[in-house]
Amino acid sequence: MRKYVYDFIEGDRSRADLLGGKGANLAEMTRLGLPVPPGFTVTTDACRAYLATGTPPDGLYEEINTHLRQVEARLDRRLGDPDDPLLLAVRSGGRYSMPGMMETILDIGLNDVTVAGLAAHAGDERFAWDSYRRLIQMFGHTVHGIPAEEFAHELAAVRATAGPGGPNAEQLRDLVDTYKKIFTRHVGHDFPQAPHEQLFLAVGAVFSSWRSERARVYRRQERIPDDLGTAVNVMAMVFGNLGPDSGTGVAFTRDPATGAPGVYGDYLTDAQGEDVVAGIRNTVPLTELERLDPASFHRLRQIMTTLERHYRDLCDVEFTIERGRLWMLQTRVGKRTAAAAFVIATQLADEGLITADEALTRVTGAQLAQLMFPAFDIDGAAPPLAVGVGASPGAAVGRVVFDSAAAAAAADGPVILVRPETNPDDLPGMIAAAGVLTSRGGKTSHAAVVARGMGRTCVCGAEALRIDVDRGEFTVGDRVVRAGELISIDGTSGRIWLGEVPVQPSPVARYLAGELRPESDPLVAAVHRLLGHADAVRTLGVRANADTPEDARRARRLGAAGIGLCRTEHMFLGERRALVERLILADEPAERDAALDALLPLQRADFVGLLAAMDGLPVTVRLLDPPLHEFLPPLAELTARVARAQARGEDPGRDATLLAAVRRMHEANPMLGLRGVRLGLVVPGLFAVQVRALAEAAAQRLRAGGDPRPEIMVPLVGDVRELAAVADEARRVLAEVDGAPEIPIGTMVETPRAALTAGEIAAEAHFFSLGTNDLTQTTWAFSRDDVEGSFFPAYLARGIFPVSPFERLDVSGVGRLVRLAVAEGRAARPGLTVGVCGEHGGDPDSIAFFAAAGLDYVSCSPYRVPVARLAAGRVAVAAGTDSSDSR
Repeated sequence: MRKYVYDFIEGDRSRADLLGGKGANLAEMTRLGLPVPPGFTVTTDACRAYLATGTPPDGLYEEINTHLRQVEARLDRRLGDPDDPLLLAVRSGGRYSMPGMMETILDIGLNDVTVAGLAAHAGDERFAWDSYRRLIQMFGHTVHGIPAEEFAHELAAVRATAGPGGPNAEQLRDLVDTYKKIFTRHVGHDFPQAPHEQLFLAVGAVFSSWRSERARVYRRQERIPDDLGTAVNVMAMVFGNLGPDSGTGVAFTRDPATGAPGVYGDYLTDAQGEDVVAGIRNTVPLTELERLDPASFHRLRQIMTTLERHYRDLCDVEFTIERGRLWMLQTRVGKRTAAAAFVIATQLADEGLITADEALTRVTGAQLAQLMFPAFDIDGAAPPLAVGVGASPGAAVGRVVFDSAAAAAAADGPVILVRPETNPDDLPGMIAAAGVLTSRGGKTSHAAVVARGMGRTCVCGAEALRIDVDRGEFTVGDRVVRAGELISIDGTSGRIWLGEVPVQPSPVARYLAGELRPESDPLVAAVHRLLGHADAVRTLGVRANADTPEDARRARRLGAAGIGLCRTEHMFLGERRALVERLILADEPAERDAALDALLPLQRADFVGLLAAMDGLPVTVRLLDPPLHEFLPPLAELTARVARAQARGEDPGRDATLLAAVRRMHEANPMLGLRGVRLGLVVPGLFAVQVRALAEAAAQRLRAGGDPRPEIMVPLVGDVRELAAVADEARRVLAEVDGAPEIPIGTMVETPRAALTAGEIAAEAHFFSLGTNDLTQTTWAFSRDDVEGSFFPAYLARGIFPVSPFERLDVSGVGRLVRLAVAEGRAARPGLTVGVCGEHGGDPDSIAFFAAAGLDYVSCSPYRVPVARLAAGRVAVAAGTDSSDSR
């Protein structure tokens, strides 16, 4: 029979798929001899079986009871014992960390009888009744869906009438009675008194929480698969709410915001673990624990050092101190900001805990992109309205909203979600908001942990804010800030300003632009080192999509090794539209030739600038691709202009001629019509003038002592005969230009037919460039401009798409065509150079696929070049490759 339950002493961290991340790490700490309360893990296999049928798999409860008896034997205490009851904590724990998204139930085993035994054994009646009310509150909400607000309202009322030390035992006993009535009213029966029934119902509820809406939303945001399920960890309760010599906290082995070494975390005396991350009470810094309980503090430091060296990474831990005795309740590799990720990776490498290759795998392209965002320029800014705890760095400006629904529905610009504290139900609003601001909590509160994981700016614990969610306003002193007002929050310093504070380039962006030296800043130094290592090991080249000399120079500064796509249609905008109109409206060859002759010097000057900016590096020039009518005024606009002129009795003149041309060229689906290579074959001289301009520009650069390396790329080829016809004409033109270098002629592979006949096309092509934007559109039968705003949101919400196929390459569909094109192209022409120039060229996940598929380079927008360089280095390390060729 399948084994569904593992004692903590049976597992280790390598079994996270089965035991979940939390269970695997509890087992690992147990194996290391650290003080972990006894317990066991119910596996993800059991969860998947439960979710598939709605009932526990055969034998599960018997197996749980067997392991429970072992825990009872180790502690010499029994669940349900009226004199000295064993109480249990039941916690979720998926393969990947999902902070606050699933459920926890504490104090399982309390009932009307055992509460007295707990009070007598602890010598603290108040503590026992407080624990009982916690159980009813958590159990009622988690197992039966009773609104948490009903319990919270009653608790707030009791606290409002309590003395300075909080509710006394009698008040808490009365509160328990109130909670039990709430439970009975909602559920239809009394709160269960049988401890084993409580346990089994709690396990099922935690399993079911995997499918909660907030967990689904979080998984979509973090791209965690939906079919993993969660494990359930059952452990003996230890209590931080036993008085001033007890407490609970969360700690990091390094600062998760900056990466700086030291003591970082939050601590609460006389509290349970959930009180810290919930942000319902403001914590004290972890350093305060050294004064309150020096022995526990130094033992905790020793354990944290052990864990960081064992895991070779930043760890965060959850701990409880029960009357001076330290217990470890959880550890994991901690979430960190993008800045901290780079700094910590280089620190660990310097300390010899990881290699340079491993350091590269500890950072991502998405994190580097975050570091390139601007920060506030506070020189001359007004004094801040208030200051909180900088919990997740960034500069966020937006209009104030006070609830998650308003943030998610906002359509008129960025918003800042302002809450007393966040909870998992606020996740949709946190995703939608530019930043999060709370008046309670610290660096380990729910808001801080989730915001860091998502890369959202967050300020917590701004105690000066008096937030009234119902009225839709907060006050600081006499100043009232209402919903819709603009504020700025700095997730590094914790400062909050009224209005909009201007931003300035980040240090990383300035470094990448050549304005800062690496040694000027620890973060910049870390980025410099890891990017340099990525360049040293990667085998995949990185080029840029650039259409102007300015873009080309920027791309080169950012590390591009050439231009993979120059879109010449962007050179026909502005004043040059008039020349294109002349070309389209030409009735005679002489008129058409005159228009082309006028375009030639302008196009040549464009290419001279590009070749100069990329001297010594390849410049791939795509011949004109869009339908010609895109260079004319829209049909509706022309129709209206002509109608107005006729209504006034005026001669519409040129507008009438243009209207006739637009009507003549109108296509029901222009993206599948007369464009790309078809234009070059149907409009005489169009491609020839572009080829001549490029050849003359290259010859001019050679005469000036340059090293031009142009390439000609023919778009939208579907048949080898199309490419052959254009290539023959191009070669004739090239032969007519004195001093022109040899210019390779290749094609874009952007239709399924081109991929399927890549072997034939390679006979005429010196290189392939995969146009994955159009290849995605034509493979899926999507019109990108239409579908992204129509049914894509529904597809993403329902999990049909984990992510848009225009954002991350569809590996199973479009990816198969890519692999086929590469294989058949190189079989026909060994050594064929293959790159990609769609938007996917800057996506780190897609880059991993392109490298595995054997591409030579990716090309992306200039600002994504550093991201692509880093991603290509990570791919090389993951593949175990090492090369000095950084192309």
